[in-house]
Amino acid sequence: MTIDVVDLREFYSRRLGIVARQMINRGIRERWPSAEGQRVLGLGYPTPYLGLFREDAERCLAFMPAAQGVLKWPTGRPALASLVDEFSLPLPDAAVDRILLVHALEMSDDPAALLREVWRVLSPSGRVIAVIPNRRGVWTRTDSTPFGHGRPYSRSQITDLLRQTWFTPTAWGEALFMPPYAGGWVLKSAQMWERAGAALSLPFAGVHIVEATKQVYRAIPAKQRARLIPSLAKPVLVPSSTTATRG
Repeated sequence: MTIDVVDLREFYSRRLGIVARQMINRGIRERWPSAEGQRVLGLGYPTPYLGLFREDAERCLAFMPAAQGVLKWPTGRPALASLVDEFSLPLPDAAVDRILLVHALEMSDDPAALLREVWRVLSPSGRVIAVIPNRRGVWTRTDSTPFGHGRPYSRSQITDLLRQTWFTPTAWGEALFMPPYAGGWVLKSAQMWERAGAALSLPFAGVHIVEATKQVYRAIPAKQRARLIPSLAKPVLVPSSTTATRG
């Protein structure tokens, strides 16, 4: 399901990819106008979008899954990108304040396990933005862009997945209302497509942009509760068989 990192880089170097990045960046910026003093992590292939936060964030890192591959980022500066196991991120608990998921959930073999690992490394007051292909969108109908690969999601499917992995969706947005064609007239009218689609609340956007917060207080599953109870019991002195006989 994963796209090679070279193909992702090539898409974002073309005119269609540049315009797509601009449209999605606008949606991300609406949710996070600033990340000053924050520790920001991008997961998947987030580098086209992390430029929004690299200059003002306390720390800005890009983690790319091993199956996808990694490219040096940023160019001409010390590397901030690393190849990782997406289910075992090399970070301690509650290490980052904001996490941006792009080309991540739809490409993962186990999106629930990925989100649980995201939950682990996110601070209690942290926030997540996930950019996810829209199941009803035109962009998922063609494999000429990265958004046509992997598993697309409906809004209800995203909501269920987030809640199952201890997140609460707090805000929704969409982007890429324009068709995924590199024709000059389409790219020149991209702003018009975005404004019209957002104003009319059209359901055919290319991607969902969903923000979620971490559920810090969550129910403990029955299995875990059963394992925890014995550890709370105090030791009790049991009489030996000799003592019991004499009594």
